[in-house]
Amino acid sequence: MKISVIIPSYKPQNYIWECLDSLKNQTFSKSDFEIILVLNGCNEPYKTQIDNYIEKNLQGYNVNFVQTDQGGVSNARNIALDVAQGEYITFIDDDDFVSEVYLEELYLKATPEVISLCYPYAFDDGKIEVQRNYAITDVFDKNFRSGKQEYKRGRKYFSGPCMKLIPKDYISDRRFDVRFRNGEDSIFMFLISDKFKFVDFTSKEAVYYRRYRENSAQFSKRSIKKVIVNQIKMILEYCKIYFCNIKNYNFVFFVTRFLATFKSTLYSLMK
Repeated sequence: MKISVIIPSYKPQNYIWECLDSLKNQTFSKSDFEIILVLNGCNEPYKTQIDNYIEKNLQGYNVNFVQTDQGGVSNARNIALDVAQGEYITFIDDDDFVSEVYLEELYLKATPEVISLCYPYAFDDGKIEVQRNYAITDVFDKNFRSGKQEYKRGRKYFSGPCMKLIPKDYISDRRFDVRFRNGEDSIFMFLISDKFKFVDFTSKEAVYYRRYRENSAQFSKRSIKKVIVNQIKMILEYCKIYFCNIKNYNFVFFVTRFLATFKSTLYSLMK
């Protein structure tokens, strides 16, 4: 198996069908990738709805559908990583979707020492025709060229696991930290950054469509106390990872994680 596509889902809305449809329509051979969909923290009617979709639309595809009563996106991704068979891993959120050549172009650029990065297209829900400003898209536009580059060129991509193809060996037996409900994506990416060497960019045809929804978890209001406590815990975790294996982690990347955490704190407090 070449690629494992991991999709965590909690009480999915109709967006998930667009996500799965985009994988069904891939130009990449369906025998060369698997879809691991983990429904976490909920059951019916979602489980039956997904089972029916798979039976009707994904016959002949490699689909591993798992339901767990334990909630949390980190737990869902960890369950998927435990069973993933692909040489490379890519993550997709269930309310996002990808272009038809997404997997094909990512795989063409990937090697055991290269993380391939796609073109991110962010939009507000219901307004896909209007591309919103997005920092990661700016990184693509600034650095796009054919051939591998130092991974620092794609540093902003590494605040989360989506929009890229990661060699499974980079992850190995390391997993998302289930103690965190916010910031766990960034911590995971920093944890595996000791393996990062190079990146390469696909063409603009390999698109990850990033949907912004006002009622999504990202925009949920949290108390000032919860924000501050979580950010302190994140900083301590970054320090633990870095100082326990200081030779293998990049100092500049470590510092940028600190700065991003403070920026995130200020943003949360001003909402």
